[in-house]
Amino acid sequence: MKAGKAVAWIGLAMMTLGLANGFIYGDFFNDGAKLMANPWGVMSMIDLYVGFALFSMWIVFREKSIAGSIAWVTMMMVLGFFTACIYLLKVFYKSDGDWLEFFLGAKKDDVISKLKV
Repeated sequence: MKAGKAVAWIGLAMMTLGLANGFIYGDFFNDGAKLMANPWGVMSMIDLYVGFALFSMWIVFREKSIAGSIAWVTMMMVLGFFTACIYLLKVFYKSDGDWLEFFLGAKKDDVISKLKV
């Protein structure tokens, strides 16, 4: 889990710096229009949002609360993998070294009980 935490912390730092750079020096609408005018820019956005959707499915699966799931998925769609880094850090620290807790979250006991049948 140490490696996962390190990658999540590095990712969070890089995403923070990248977002700050974009907001300070970029023009969201002008730069976005250029991106969307390029076929590879469109493909990058498709790839990105498929990744967001897949990661969000894991969040929804492992979270106990519907409201919490909605909040995390909304943040994921707006802030992207910046949110994923924060979510991963939350999950790494909360699972306290338990990989089943990390991957399954609130569903852990339910999944384990079904395996024992």
